[in-house]
Amino acid sequence: MSTQPESREEAVARLNRSASELEARTTSDKTADAVAQAVAGKAYRIVAELIGGVLVGLGLGFVIDLLVGSSPWGLIGGTLFGFAVSIWMAWRTTKRLQAEADAAGVVPKSIPFDDEDEER
Repeated sequence: MSTQPESREEAVARLNRSASELEARTTSDKTADAVAQAVAGKAYRIVAELIGGVLVGLGLGFVIDLLVGSSPWGLIGGTLFGFAVSIWMAWRTTKRLQAEADAAGVVPKSIPFDDEDEER
């Protein structure tokens, strides 16, 4: 069975359709990658707030111990204060990010319950 050779116009139209489909696929992939990078950046910011708050509190407690001479109570108090401040900062950031997601109409996906963890 022989096929008819397609005309030049048909070939150009077919190539244009293929190019449009390819461009649509690559654009959606780039968008998904950009969203994933933005989410990862926000998660790293929350982790940095948690670690940074504790370290700043630790440093302030150390300085208080050097100035007042109340070792180790300044260090302990500073660490606890830094931990509390870091938790508050992370909570504030997550509330702001949730408000942005709600305004954008993002619906979180449900994570299914894993029964395998209960069997052990």
